[in-house]
Amino acid sequence: MSGTTEPTGGADPKDKAPVEEPTPSGDRAPGTAAPGVAGVEDKGVDPTTKVSTDPAVEDATEAAQAPGTDAASTRATGRGLEPSGTSSAATPVTTRTGFFGVSGPGDTSGYSGLVRTSTVSVATARPYGGYFDEVADLLGESLDEVGLGFDSSAGAIEKVVVEHGEVTFHVRREHLVEVCRRLRDEPDLRFELSLGVSGVHYPEDTGRELHAVYHLKSLTHVRRVRLEVSVPDADPHIPSTTALYPTHDWHERETWDFFGIQFDGHPALTRIHMPDDWPGHPQRKDYPLGGIPVEYKGATVPAPDERRQYT
Repeated sequence: MSGTTEPTGGADPKDKAPVEEPTPSGDRAPGTAAPGVAGVEDKGVDPTTKVSTDPAVEDATEAAQAPGTDAASTRATGRGLEPSGTSSAATPVTTRTGFFGVSGPGDTSGYSGLVRTSTVSVATARPYGGYFDEVADLLGESLDEVGLGFDSSAGAIEKVVVEHGEVTFHVRREHLVEVCRRLRDEPDLRFELSLGVSGVHYPEDTGRELHAVYHLKSLTHVRRVRLEVSVPDADPHIPSTTALYPTHDWHERETWDFFGIQFDGHPALTRIHMPDDWPGHPQRKDYPLGGIPVEYKGATVPAPDERRQYT
């Protein structure tokens, strides 16, 4: 047809210009941006690892990979799910060797060479982070209504400790029931669920050897707190909280059985694991590991209403 020019060399006029293949990141030309770090020049690449050796690139990459900088973590912290408070420092108390207080040739536990430094946590300074500050403020305001609070030397709360992403209110034993009642009943607190009572024995914490720990959860506000009460070995009495949290009936008996903490006002403080006449409390750290005479042959378990009470 006249006026029509055939393509040179038989090339199809619909063909597009060839597309260049992307250059591998390790072989980029100088002056191009490093992958994932916009605006940073590639001033040097390790030929073996294919990783930039430019300090600016390394700093930008570390910042991008720093924990807590991703959007999901930021949202979680904003909702109070991952409190960002600074953990409390710990004060060394003493160094212990062996295990469970056993030392010398009589230690058959296999831990005779173990050396550990015991510590006591000190109070955490504000801000605590997450929802911890709000809970502390609400609890403080509620306790101030009855003349108890955080500031007075005779107040209900001795100190507040934030460690391992948890907040612990150290409560004086004479005010434990009142603190639990306000944590449970205040509408803005509503810690209506207790996850149990556990005991801890710190023989090196003179005058505060036995600790009872309470784990409380608010189903209403989806929050958790811990309460801790410390008492001396010579006077191991703590008020019972079974009237507020009925499930403590079981847990306080277990803590008494294993640690010897007396929960005054408990409806039936009897052993729950060990026999009634068992001497001592097996989970204390000064309890012997072996050599205890045990005789079960012919033993009987009396009816519940005939069992002894430890009051």
